[in-house]
Formats: sequence, C-alpha cells, structure tokens
Amino acid sequence: MKKTLILLSAALLLAVGCNRRQLVNEPIIGKSDVTVQNGRFTPEIMWQLGKMGEYNVSPDGSQIVYTNTYYSIERNKGNAEIYLIPASGDGQAVRLTNTIENEFNPVWLDNETILFARGNNIVSMNVKRKSEKLLGTVESGLEGFKISPKGDKIIYISDIPVQRPENIQKLYHGLDKTSGRINEDLMYRHWDNWVDEYPHIYLANLTSKSVEIGDAIDIIGPKPFECPMRPWGGIEQFNFSPDGSRIAYTCRAKTGKDYALSTNSDIFVYNIADGSTVNISEGIMGYDQNPVFSHDGKKIAWESMEHDGYESDKLRLMVLDFESGDRTDYTADFDYGVSGISWSNDDAQLVAVVMYRGMNEIFAFNVGDKSIRQVTKDKHDINGFQLLGNDIFANEVSMQHPAEIFHYQLNAQNQTGKQITTINSEVLSQVRMGRTEECWIPTSDGKQMLVWLIYPYDYDSTKTYPALLFCEGGPQSMVSQFWSTRWNFEVMSGAGYFVIAPNRRGCPGFGTAWCEEISGDYGGLCMKDYMTATDYFAQNMPQIDANRIGACGASFGAYSIYWLAGHNENHRFKAFLAHNGMFNFEQQCLETEEYWFTNWDLGGPYWVKNAKTAHSYANSPHLFVEKWNTPICVVHSEFDFRIVASQGMAAYNAAKLRGLDARYLYFPDETHWVLQPQNSLLWHRNFIDWFDKYLKK
Repeated sequence: MKKTLILLSAALLLAVGCNRRQLVNEPIIGKSDVTVQNGRFTPEIMWQLGKMGEYNVSPDGSQIVYTNTYYSIERNKGNAEIYLIPASGDGQAVRLTNTIENEFNPVWLDNETILFARGNNIVSMNVKRKSEKLLGTVESGLEGFKISPKGDKIIYISDIPVQRPENIQKLYHGLDKTSGRINEDLMYRHWDNWVDEYPHIYLANLTSKSVEIGDAIDIIGPKPFECPMRPWGGIEQFNFSPDGSRIAYTCRAKTGKDYALSTNSDIFVYNIADGSTVNISEGIMGYDQNPVFSHDGKKIAWESMEHDGYESDKLRLMVLDFESGDRTDYTADFDYGVSGISWSNDDAQLVAVVMYRGMNEIFAFNVGDKSIRQVTKDKHDINGFQLLGNDIFANEVSMQHPAEIFHYQLNAQNQTGKQITTINSEVLSQVRMGRTEECWIPTSDGKQMLVWLIYPYDYDSTKTYPALLFCEGGPQSMVSQFWSTRWNFEVMSGAGYFVIAPNRRGCPGFGTAWCEEISGDYGGLCMKDYMTATDYFAQNMPQIDANRIGACGASFGAYSIYWLAGHNENHRFKAFLAHNGMFNFEQQCLETEEYWFTNWDLGGPYWVKNAKTAHSYANSPHLFVEKWNTPICVVHSEFDFRIVASQGMAAYNAAKLRGLDARYLYFPDETHWVLQPQNSLLWHRNFIDWFDKYLKK
C-alpha cells in the first residue's frame, strides 16, 4: 500500500501555491457566451452547457453548495467549480472556487464552513469569506469522503494497488519498462479499467486544523475486497450512525473468479470502539448496497436484490431492526424498485426514488402501516435528492433540460417542483426543443407499452419527416426522461428527426414480469416490441415518412440493431447505427468480464446445453448476416471491456464482405461511453451525417 501523509506545514502550503502559479497561464475553463442559431439544438450547443454535479444543503436549510462543470472543446476537457445559492431559489448563484483544478464532493461542516476535495487534497472553506485551508492530502488518491454527525471524524475513499503473487512478481525482476500483463484469475479487467487497484474506506480524526490521515484506519482491513463496489459505487455506499459510533458499508467480499460469477454483496456494520464487524445482510444472495441509519439509530435501511447473479433484479427496500433482529421488505407488495433511500426526521417514513412508468419519481413508504405514497409527479427524472425536514431538494432532468436542483415538500402528493438553480436557462431560452409525447400503444401480444415520441424541433404538421427508432441498452434499463451527452433526443430532434423510443420488454418501471420477460429471450418479444412501435407510428402518424425510418442503439441497443439488420426483409428500416454492441454471442460469452451477466441472461456459456442457452445462442446476430440488406454504421471503443472492440470490428467486416455500404467509427481511447468532448462531437457529427445520407434524400 502507498503511504498516506498529512501536509500541514506553511512551507508545503507555499509549495502548493507555487505549483498553482506555474499553471496560472492556463486559462480557467468557464461559462461561454452562447448564441443559438435558428433555435436549433446541436451537439456543439450541448457541450457548451453547464453540467450539474454533486450538491449539499446547509444544516439550517438556507443554502446549497453544488459543483458545476463547463467544457472546452478546444482543450478537450472540463473544469468543475463550486457554487453557492440560497435554498429558496431567490438570488443569484455565487462562485466559491476559481481554479484550473476540479473541485468535487462539497459537504457542510457547519452553516458557514464546507469541506471539499481538490485533486487529492481535502480543503475547508468559510463560504462568507471564501477563505480556504488545506486540511490534508491523501497521497494514494482521493475519490470522496463523508463527515461524521459530530464533525470529529471523516471517512474517505482511496485505492490500494493489487499485489502480484510472489511467483509472478519475480518474473518482472529488472523489467521496469515492460508492458506485459500476467494474469492467473478472472476479473483482471472491469468495464473500462484494468484491475490494478481496488478501493477501501479509511477512518480518520477531523479537527479544525487537519485530517489526521497518517493515523487513518483501513476499515476493510487486509482483505482485497472493494468498498465502494466498482464500477458504479461512491460515497452513497457507506454511512455513519447518528451517534458516530458505527459505520455501515457495502462490500462484495469476493475476488477473481468468484467476483466474476456473483453479485452477492453485503452490508457490514463496523464498531469504531472495538473494531468489530458484523454482516447484517447475511443470507440475502443478491446485491445489498447503500445503507442508511434511522435518526434514532435503532434501524437501518438499504437496497437489496434477492437473486445472486442477476444484476437487474428488483431493488427492494429492506429494513433491519437492530433490537429485534427482524428484517422487513417494505416493497414486498410493491412491483417497483427503489434507490437513494432517506429517513424522514421522525423516522416514520422512508423516502426513495422509484423507476415508475417511464419516469423516476419520489415515493414515501410509511414505516408503521406500510402504505405507499407518490410524492412527485411530472414529465421528468429525479436522479437523487436530499431530505431536510419537510424539504426535498432533488436533482432533476428531462429530455428537454439537463440537471438542475428542484424543491419539493415531503408532505405533499403528486406535486411538481420549484426550480432552484438556473445553470442553463440563458442558453435553453434560445432553443426550440422538440416536444415529447407519452404514447401507450398495443403490443403484439395485446399488452400496453409506453413509447416516447419526440418531435422535430421545426415541426410543421403539413410536412413529413424522417424518423429514428431508438433501441435502449441495458438490457434492463428504462427509457425515461433522461438527459445525456450521447443519446440526446433533442440533438436528434434538432437534426430534423422524429424519435420513436419504446420501453420494450426488459425495461424496468413497468412491473417485475415486464422486466424479466427479456432474460433468455433476446430475439423474442422485445424485438417484436421494436417492430410494433415502428409500424404503429409509420401507419398512424402521417407526418412520419414510412420510407425514411432508421434505427440506432448502444450496448443491448446495438445488439438489437444487429438483430434487426438480419430481420429487415420488408425494408422497414433504411439505415442502421450500432454502438458497442454484441454481435457474436459465443464470442461475447468468453470476452466479457461480468460472467454472472452471461449466466443469467443467456443461460450460461454456449457449451452448457439446455433450452435457455439453445434459444439464446440461436439469436446471435452473426447467424443472420446472410440476410443483411441495409447500410450500417458501426461504432466501437477500445476500452469497453463489457463488450470488446472485436465485436464491432466483426460486424463491420461482415457488412463489407456482404457488399453493403458500411462505416466504422473506432475510438482507441474511449470506454462503453464516449466521454471526451471532441470525441463526442465527432460521434454526433458522424451520427447525423450517416442518417442524413440515407433518410434525407
């Protein structure tokens, strides 16, 4: 493990200041003056918007600190700064930091003081004076932290290097320039990173002068287990008890092959006084994560999945009573999953975000009588919230606006919120967004399916327009009111397209049965849902030109494109675009890293002979290439370890060998997503150019 050091001396503070002065010639990335031409929302406009990050409400509820990132296309990066705004929404935001470094993780120590991270440094600031103090530096890297309720301790996340076995390490003797990697176990890479290190959480004392990093305690101990869990976990995966005596945290106590085959994580409670640890979710075989103590410390709630190996199982609201030892599932009779749990001040209610019929909404669960109440209701996604008394401050997006903070009341029902921040209002006021419609249409088996229909920004009911079918990834993820810098429906609208976005079989938010109908049946009802939705709007929406419809998607959505390409006999679609998709299932089975995914959704590896695997592998898109008859653009990235780049290369090569017009866009430095601004702009320009070529003739 790398040693951690605390940096407190005046000399070192001066050195840090000198280092910053060396970089002073590099301009600080900030807000740009943006003029929108003709009201059209373009990829270039999208990347000039600010991006809301983390936020925190002051203890007295009067102020909110938040991070906001602006991007420079020319410099191909962004810069996050911290802002302060009245929680009432009345008043302008004040910028608290102004550096070339990214600030993150702002939290309140008291009503006048915040702590935040800048690089590997933990910094305090008096928000009235904007005066800063360096409290400590985590030399091994800092990913985030939380402060104890009394403000006397801190938990922070830092990484530990993976140690090679001695028999392997000796082979590297004298080879300090080799790039070779020797592995003898699974899970040597995960999503978009080689597994060279793993995160642990550390407990340190906090004073007004320093974080005592040199004396920090590794709560996980010597075991090479993750907390938080990769790749999604952050500070939400651990919490102090109200009296500060215990820490609850999430951990999957597995490595290597066991990790690659299992989703069984647990909730552990660590006693600060004696260093003992208890597993409170033992016997629950799926994901258990994100524990939250009640205010009286007598209970603890967390998100819990039932089945091992099923990453998209329903997230249950589980509560443990410490005194009785009883565990209660508050969603046993509720067919939807929860996330982001909070307790009301009196511990009488549990509040959470629920994926519900195409939106992310806040629901309240009564602890006493187990009644359930919908708190918010609008055409939006609430991606998280903070509860302070009766006040809810929510991170909210929609297809028509990126994240802003909205205010709600816990005691209300089915309410719309009040917008607090206005990060992008000035730019978006110049944009004519394509309107979105919530459409429920019949499926091939007589059920009802939600399809979002997004109109072209310049819509004229007397004209006809091309359309794009959007195929969702996941496969178990909802087509909600999300905002994205890749699959942005308003960019497609701004390019002059209708967008048809179905919540096909496999999408959560419509009951457990609807979500589970996709596993083992990738080529079945979910594909019929796509074709049904396309035909429905082609036949019932005269403004959509049925002869100019394309289809696009990423991940499972790109698998869907490859599958549809092999079942496009009637030329329903005139052009395809597939991003980072599965093309050959046998190839995918052995190239991916999370093997529980293959086992659950496909039935297992291809050499396991049963009805589920036979049906799954028979629907591999590469088996239908001889039927491909439509131009296709393939996009893939090198650092996508979930679906590796050879899948995209194989699909593109197959299309060219079939004599089809095809295009291949390859990113050697991107992951399952495209995150760098210039790469993103190339992605969007290519996307629009490709479909314009075939759908705007």
